[in-house]
This record gives sequence, C-alpha cells and structure tokens, in this order.
Amino acid sequence: MRGKRKRKDVSEFSLHLLDNILLLHKELAEKTYTHSSYQAFRINDPKPRDIHKANVRDRLLHHAVYRILYSYFDRKFIFDSYSCRINKGTHRAINRFRAFGRKVSKNNTRVAWVLKCDIRKFFASINHQILIENLKKHIDDNDAMWLIGEIINSFHTDEASVGLPLGNLTSQLLINVYMNEFDQFVKRKLNVQYYLRYADDFVVLNNNKSYLVNLVAQMSQFLENNLKLSLHPKKVFIKSLSSGIDFLGWVHFPYHRVLRTATKRRMLRRLKDNHSRETIASYVGLLKHGNTYKLLQKIMYRLL
Repeated sequence: MRGKRKRKDVSEFSLHLLDNILLLHKELAEKTYTHSSYQAFRINDPKPRDIHKANVRDRLLHHAVYRILYSYFDRKFIFDSYSCRINKGTHRAINRFRAFGRKVSKNNTRVAWVLKCDIRKFFASINHQILIENLKKHIDDNDAMWLIGEIINSFHTDEASVGLPLGNLTSQLLINVYMNEFDQFVKRKLNVQYYLRYADDFVVLNNNKSYLVNLVAQMSQFLENNLKLSLHPKKVFIKSLSSGIDFLGWVHFPYHRVLRTATKRRMLRRLKDNHSRETIASYVGLLKHGNTYKLLQKIMYRLL
C-alpha cells in the first residue's frame, strides 16, 4: 500500500482490509484459491512493452511468496547476476563490466573482445513446465508448489503453458530462477570467467575472439535444448571494447562511458515538457554514473 493509497483498487481493498485478508487466508488453507485475471496495458520504455497488472489481492499474495522465496534463492544465484536483486542493479552491473574490461585488457594494453547477447521474447518464452521442474529441485513442500503453480499458470501467451507476466513481482524472481540454470552452465561447465547477466542481456569478455565465436553455439544450444529459449539473431555481436559496447543504456569505452544516443534524446525531450525538480534530480542522478559533463551543462543551460 506504500505510496499507492490513493489508487482506486488499493483504497477499495483497504476499506475492508481484515475481511479481505481473512478470506484470502481461508481460500489458501482450503486450497480453493484461484488467481484472478490480469489488466493489460502497453507502455513505451522506450520500445513497446505489454504489462499485465494483477489485482490487489493477488499482488498481496505475490509479495508474501516473494519474501519467503527470495532469501533462499538469492544464495543460489551466481555473483554476477544483477537483475532484480538486493544490492545489485544496473549501476553495479555497469561498474562490474568496467572492471572486467580493465582485467581482460590488462589496463587497456591489450584488445578486449566482448560478446553481447540478448534472448528473443524473453518473458513471453518462459516455459511453465521447465520452470516448475527447476523449482521442485529446491522446494519439496507440496502446498508451496501448489501455490507457486497457481501463480505461474495464471498467465500465458498465445501458446499454452508459456510466458510470465511483465508486471508481477514474482516474475522478477522466477526469471532469475529460470536463468540460473544457464548461469551455472556458463560458469561451471564452460568455465567462463568474465560473464555478466542482467535479465535477458548478458556479456562475456575475453582476449580471444575465436573463443567467443565458439561460445555462441554452445550457449545457443543449451538455451534451446534445456530452456526452450533462443538468442535474438539481430542482437548477438562480438566487438572490441575500444569500438564502444552498448550495454544497459550506456555505451562503454576503455576509459569512459557515455549515455546511449536514444536515451539522451528521450531524456531531453521529456525535460522539455517537464521541468519539475524531481524529474531534473532523477536525470542528474542518472548522469552522474557516466562521463556526461557536457550533457549536464546542456541540461542546465536549457533550464535557465
């Protein structure tokens, strides 16, 4: 409810809060609980994304499930998985990428090659059965698995038993559980040292370009055979770090990083329409994570 009390659905639920919680408890205890349908809408962030919003009752349950599962599964994930984890996130991911670049290039005295990959239609391609089987490796409680199954099977794309809703709190954790199989394969089987993943974007750094070329086939095969996922054919490339690597909203070079052009244009366009102190502060906070002195000066000049 924090920060959302004025929303109609939240205020209606909180009006009879205790009754609603007791009813939810009763349904769970008797296993008569069923997940409600989703409210669908689209956002541009910047590319179009289909968001599916659960009702308040179901979101309350998502938070309860997430709190129990997160602390257990977070210990199972590799260190260099940065999406939707406490004390991780995009800023730590791009700093880790910079550290990898310096190590591989021996402080920029050698060529560092970067393999960057993206998974095609990531959320829409998560296979329910594979996800549930992966969860069963860690959870032997039948009641817990029944409830998690209700949440997972509450949504699917055009293809039955496939897809997770982009909007559920539980989805953020479940995709990390799903992709942990791939992370462990890369780190334990392929013995890749400089590997970093954020959701469906991942990078590998190495001095040997041929080594990275060979990795693509092995990674692609594992994703298709074990997780029913495929690499996006237009978003797999191998480039030298010195030529600039577009990763997590920034273009990275050996000695600096700059904001992606599309992000910069979108930011300037929004600032033109919205001069609020909060908006300016959020963008200034973002720009402090890169080499953006000239851009900051440009923003301040426009606002004066």
